[in-house]
Amino acid sequence: MAPAVSEAVSLGPPAPADGARVIRLSELLRRPLADRGGESLGRVTDVIVRLRGADYPPVIGLVAKVNRRQVFIPIAQAASFDGAVLKLASAKVDLRHFERRDGEVLLRADVLGHRLIDVHAVRFVRARDLDLAQYGDGWVLRSVDVRRPGRLGSALGRRHAGRTSLDWAVFEPLIGHTLSASARGSAARIGRLKPAQIADLLENASKQEQQEILDHVHADPELEADVFEELAEDRAARLLDARTDGEIAAVLARMRADDAADAIGELPQRRRQPVLDLLPAGQRTKVLTLMGFNPGSAGGLMGVDFIAMPAATSVGQALSAVRAARTLQPEALTSVQVLDESGRLRGVATLVALVQAEPNASLAEVCDTDPVRVGPDTDMVDVAVLMADHNLITVPVVDGGDHPLGVITVDDILEATLPQDWRRREPAPPPSAGHPADVRGSAIPPAAREGRDGTPSEPGP
Repeated sequence: MAPAVSEAVSLGPPAPADGARVIRLSELLRRPLADRGGESLGRVTDVIVRLRGADYPPVIGLVAKVNRRQVFIPIAQAASFDGAVLKLASAKVDLRHFERRDGEVLLRADVLGHRLIDVHAVRFVRARDLDLAQYGDGWVLRSVDVRRPGRLGSALGRRHAGRTSLDWAVFEPLIGHTLSASARGSAARIGRLKPAQIADLLENASKQEQQEILDHVHADPELEADVFEELAEDRAARLLDARTDGEIAAVLARMRADDAADAIGELPQRRRQPVLDLLPAGQRTKVLTLMGFNPGSAGGLMGVDFIAMPAATSVGQALSAVRAARTLQPEALTSVQVLDESGRLRGVATLVALVQAEPNASLAEVCDTDPVRVGPDTDMVDVAVLMADHNLITVPVVDGGDHPLGVITVDDILEATLPQDWRRREPAPPPSAGHPADVRGSAIPPAAREGRDGTPSEPGP
């Protein structure tokens, strides 16, 4: 079996403790092929691996051009890659035309020069070369070279200076490659990324890549909704427009009402009402309320899910309400709106104030009785200035009678005031400039030599 991939990742070319050999794909391609007696047969045109979930893909054979046709050479016949000519261990070659089987990946045709996702750095990179490592009697695909040749001054070149290859475990490979989708589905690592990271990938993905990423996140409806919340409104609308009304409504029903309202507002006019009609009643009411405000105003930015409690409520009861509000946006839970007997805003109690107060104290005793508040028509720039001046994480939005309508959180105002193309900009590198852990010294069992059907194979006669 191929060695299992650790969650740790490697820092460069594989250097197994047992001194296993490593050869680059570029060194194999177009290498002359000869029979056991040294007679020329043709040239190597590709290398075939089989995907094994999270394991390193074992090499199962080569594709060679022999007598003007592409033929399959089992890896057992290519016992050694030494020398300028690849000599076969068998005198016989099956001259039937090569046909790809399910789960087989051609490294030159499918991976080399194609885009992969570097899961650690959360970006698309291009495979410039591939490293094959020998373990026991077999070979596995061990690492990928992603450095751009001749561009050492580039950002990626600087990040990978001194290290040409990264462990295969770092990558989500073959994104958008339909022929291997079924073999890769169970081992996909995309679902482990944060929603904002997945949204960044979607912003930079091709149409095929987008579809596969969305297929992965669709398996987790909550993650899917979170991802659409993080997308730019126009991008979210374009991706949703490809779905049925029912499918769109299913996603929007799980999104925050303000994000759902933005997404519906970007849909073609003919699709808005049918989608609204399919939303759950509560979500539909919230979305329609938000769609009545100018998108650039406080009313258009606010979220309508927040905690508001009477001034006589105890601190302990307020904290229990915060603890139970698992469906609310976490940023909206950093404060509790305190109401008087008529439901008007009397004050705001921050979460810090609640945690530091005695449980039996009332909200009236711990709240700020003169909180900053804005009306629904307040311009978003004015909201941003107020929040910056007063160091606020949230600001309540109230009507003319001082009744709370919603809450604007700091992430809402940041997203609204950043440049429109902010998601398409080069992401900042993660805190660790490289890939943190090195698995080169870990114990890796030898890979068994396999035939095309997955069973062990022996060299030919």
